[in-house]
Amino acid sequence: MASFFAFTPAFAEPQGSPIRELFPYLGRPGMVSLAGGYPSPSLFDQDGLAEAAAQALATGAGALQYGATEGSPALREQLAAQCRARGIACEPGEVLVTTGSQQGFDLLLRVLVQPGDAVCVETPAYPATLAALRQAGARVLSVPVDAHGLDVDALAELLARTPAAERPRLLYTVPSFSNPCGTLLTQARRERLVQLALQYRMAVVEDDPYGELAFTSERPAPLYACAQRLAPEANPVIYLASLSKTVAPGLRVGWMVADAAVLRRCTVAKQTVDLCTSPLAQSVAVHYLRSGRYPQAVARACAEYRRRMLALTDGLARELPGRMSFVTPAGGMFVWASFARDIDPQALFEAAVARLVLYVPGKAFYADAPDLHTMRLSFAAPEVPQIAEAVQRLAAAVQAVG
Repeated sequence: MASFFAFTPAFAEPQGSPIRELFPYLGRPGMVSLAGGYPSPSLFDQDGLAEAAAQALATGAGALQYGATEGSPALREQLAAQCRARGIACEPGEVLVTTGSQQGFDLLLRVLVQPGDAVCVETPAYPATLAALRQAGARVLSVPVDAHGLDVDALAELLARTPAAERPRLLYTVPSFSNPCGTLLTQARRERLVQLALQYRMAVVEDDPYGELAFTSERPAPLYACAQRLAPEANPVIYLASLSKTVAPGLRVGWMVADAAVLRRCTVAKQTVDLCTSPLAQSVAVHYLRSGRYPQAVARACAEYRRRMLALTDGLARELPGRMSFVTPAGGMFVWASFARDIDPQALFEAAVARLVLYVPGKAFYADAPDLHTMRLSFAAPEVPQIAEAVQRLAAAVQAVG
């Protein structure tokens, strides 16, 4: 039956999140999921957050009232301090608080991208990013990723051969422990990427939800900091970050760092979206960050996620030699794996579900021409014994179909 309503072209036949469409499988008794990118509930600092929430409510009704669209001054101060700890020279006035970093990207698309504009995306890419670009009417240009992150040589070739009028307005990248690949962009590539952005007048959106979750001492400064050093008068990078993976996603607190012109326009755009990020959540975040518990919580998460990552990668290497390949991540929450070409992708997925193990098929992470013999595995949410069981079930599925 035809709908009474006339929808915009972007929502005439909308595609939902391919990851969230896997949720019905999670209801099956005994299912072990390596699919969702959720942080581990066991790592939430519930005591610290409970204390911060009590302090937020004890300060009066301010936390329950509307707040400034830019974010509370206290939280902007704390987030600027977070940026400085990561190597970014940042003042509170350069921070816009957002309802998760995904909102930050949506605001940037509103103010920087018109329908038909080209946007570069590292590929494979986070599906919500691809969905946001489709809804904005952007033309997506895929740039490949290898074991060391975004292939800047491939990007340079793409930019050089593209006519000036058709060149991309911006590039979206997750340079530190990316979703889905878990790769870490090298320092040399970071510098080359900034130089390309300056040469071709291309904005770069750096999404950094996982940068704190490093498993080794190797933790390059954010791309934004690199650009501050190379182009202090004309930084082409816009920095997005979030407390979702390091504190709790339920806070829905993210932030953007950019020059004044970008922040002003994103603030106006945000006024028509949610008016302001929850003042109560902001107040909880302020008290939590002031408590001094954040560094210990992050260190605990890094150690535990490394333990879970090794359980997954060591298990895959042991159980599926020659049948599955991957790059061991140096941080983050994900392993990107390729499996043998003689295995039918759909048959493998069905065999895995039948054996009560779930992953995200790789096709969800491509704007076009997907490599169907890939998958994303998340080691963040399940405990080590569950990961070990999931590997056994996945190996049995591969054996059954391959």
